[in-house]
Amino acid sequence: MKKIKLFHLCIALIWFTLFYATLGCATQKGGVIHLGQEKNSADSKSESKKPGHHTESGFENFPVVQMVDKSGPAFYLRRFWHSIFLHDVPDVHYLSETQAINLRDSISGDNITWIGHTTFLIRISGMTILTDPFFSKYASPFSWGGPKRMLPPGISLDNLPPIDIILVSHNHYDHLDDVTIRKLQDKDKIQVVVPLGLKSFFKERGYTHVSELDWYDEIKINDIKFSSLPAVHHSGRNLSDHNKTLWSSWAISSSNKKLYFSGDSAYSDNIFKKIGEEFGPFDYAFVPIGAYEPRKTMKIHHMNPEEAIITGKDLQAMTLIASHWGTINLSDEPAWEPPKRFHKAGIDNGLMENNLWVMKIGETRPLAE
Repeated sequence: MKKIKLFHLCIALIWFTLFYATLGCATQKGGVIHLGQEKNSADSKSESKKPGHHTESGFENFPVVQMVDKSGPAFYLRRFWHSIFLHDVPDVHYLSETQAINLRDSISGDNITWIGHTTFLIRISGMTILTDPFFSKYASPFSWGGPKRMLPPGISLDNLPPIDIILVSHNHYDHLDDVTIRKLQDKDKIQVVVPLGLKSFFKERGYTHVSELDWYDEIKINDIKFSSLPAVHHSGRNLSDHNKTLWSSWAISSSNKKLYFSGDSAYSDNIFKKIGEEFGPFDYAFVPIGAYEPRKTMKIHHMNPEEAIITGKDLQAMTLIASHWGTINLSDEPAWEPPKRFHKAGIDNGLMENNLWVMKIGETRPLAE
């Protein structure tokens, strides 16, 4: 038994190294993080009929992102360590599942529930949207190792309400969980909306209605319009499929609300302003605030809390909802630092406290009419 556990630990350590090595592989040559809307780029159209973010083998940020140094072995070892010895979770960070279910059941009308990380339930126009489904214990291809949740999902998979729509930003394990996708019920009824290249992932798992969108494509499901928009990120679930599927952020528009779901993105001083100008203003924006240290490695993958605030202002968003934090340990910043910096940066930038949402895991809040 001890030999088996030791073997599993060794395999997990190797996987951690490979997992974070893919982050290093994602750094791309040339350019800086100044993304514009390629549909307005005459140069890219003259060189190729493909959009600028399309490559021969898949996709890339457009323009490409500046190369940075990779993290050393110590970074991987710290991730491995924190997957075994988890941070203590303060009571104010979560609701019990019973509390979460009772609270959600008590709120009628449009609302959102934070399940954890970037997994939310969004209830608008009578439909329930599940974003970036991740309910497993590990963000990993293994059931026994990898980046580990610090606490369970706010509402378990078995206690979810009926899901009408699944919305996915990209295919990283902490945003698209194979076990979750296989276990969800009513696969023939759920509408799935994903970036290019991910349709087969859902079709192979029994889903019937799957729409994959390129950047600036749109689809309307009943009263809700989904617009696929750029993000500064990358994709991949192993070392052989790097950037073979697209990553997206999303505008979600109903007859009386506009929401922006960032999924996962680095900061850009250009792209979010353009999104705000063309698709905003937004009533609510889900912005990532965690997994940002060390900056030399993470800045091309994830924005920090101060950049999240600037992103929200660029998007012309009224209320900012903190996401991508407090669920699994992916980087070096102190586990409970992100919301403090998010709140301070928001106040310093003139936002009101009631427009800076740092939710508890399992918490449901109503969306203003």
